[in-house]
Amino acid sequence: MMSSPLPVVRLKPRADARAVRHGAPWIHADDLVADRRTRALEPGTIAVLEDGARTPLACVAVNPRSRLMARVLDSDPGAGIDRHWLARRLRRALDLRAALYDTPFYRLVHAEADGLPGLVIDRFGDTAVVQPNAAWIERLLPELCEALVDVTGVRAVLKNAGGRTRAAEGLDDEASILSGSVPEGPLPVVMNGATYMADLTGGQKTGLFYDQRPNHAFAARLARGGARVLDVFSHVGGFSLAALAGGAARATAVDGSAPALELAREGAVRSGVADRFDDRRGDAFDVMAKMAQAGARFDLVICDPPAFAPSKKALEPGLRAYERVAKLAAPLVVEGGFLGLCSCSHAATLPKFRGACTRGIGRAGRGAQLIHSGGAGPDHPQHPQLAESGYLKALFFRLS
Repeated sequence: MMSSPLPVVRLKPRADARAVRHGAPWIHADDLVADRRTRALEPGTIAVLEDGARTPLACVAVNPRSRLMARVLDSDPGAGIDRHWLARRLRRALDLRAALYDTPFYRLVHAEADGLPGLVIDRFGDTAVVQPNAAWIERLLPELCEALVDVTGVRAVLKNAGGRTRAAEGLDDEASILSGSVPEGPLPVVMNGATYMADLTGGQKTGLFYDQRPNHAFAARLARGGARVLDVFSHVGGFSLAALAGGAARATAVDGSAPALELAREGAVRSGVADRFDDRRGDAFDVMAKMAQAGARFDLVICDPPAFAPSKKALEPGLRAYERVAKLAAPLVVEGGFLGLCSCSHAATLPKFRGACTRGIGRAGRGAQLIHSGGAGPDHPQHPQLAESGYLKALFFRLS
């Protein structure tokens, strides 16, 4: 048998090789033999992973500078990680989305769950926004761009470098155009009967949050029949515009970002609901407190804050923040009305997040029925051995 031209990294004897054989996608530094040769590898190097008995296990991407030292790319240790390999993974991802959606607006690649660890790609029609959050895919960006254009037919590929994990991988924060030209102005995206405006170059993340699509739809059902809706941490009007499209009488979007609210207003115009849409800029906690003092009440209140617990270290203060959101939001809901609370923190598991929400509702003196638990849409598949891939939680309560 010919030896592989790739460098070799090895699990420590005590490390659980069965986890890798059964599909675990990550190997942390504590489980690898970090000899001088391994530490000298360039971040993003493709290597063969061996177990303690020197049996090849998988083809991995290595970054000696990261605590997450190796990411499994292929269960075949001899896999060639090139443009053709990337194209096959992209084709498999595209086939799933084509089966799910009638229009080319979705998350095309959801990192490990799509077999492309550390890579996120959101598609906006003829434009794809790539977020390479791992050193290996940063090194292969030219090949990825070629494969992406070949497989999907997109005309433009943009690189977004705003991912939180890029710094941990030793990567820069510079966005760029990889192929084609940047679309002029915000791009309209239709979901759940509403039109959202996506800023692909200056907005948050890749420009729009596709993950909440099914939860927007559920909120829109609750808003049927003329509900009054409050959308807190609204970004570009995610829940408020969907609710108005679903039959809400009026919706108010609250956010601290003026550019986001400007996009929300434009989305309301494009959706034909501008006469029923309001916005209020300010700190969400302060705005909710002032609204409660003024006696404001709504049939449906949804709070979709940023990740308050992005890591295990931030878990406890993050849970307290989610509890505070629930405590401030609950008094704004009418008797028999609905409260939606969301978390995009992977460190806050569903039970912990649910506990924080129910404590906050209870501290506000309200009773509650949990009527629905939601997650991200199917274009954000979960890796069955990576809890972090199921980061999004959306809980809907009926309050008494």
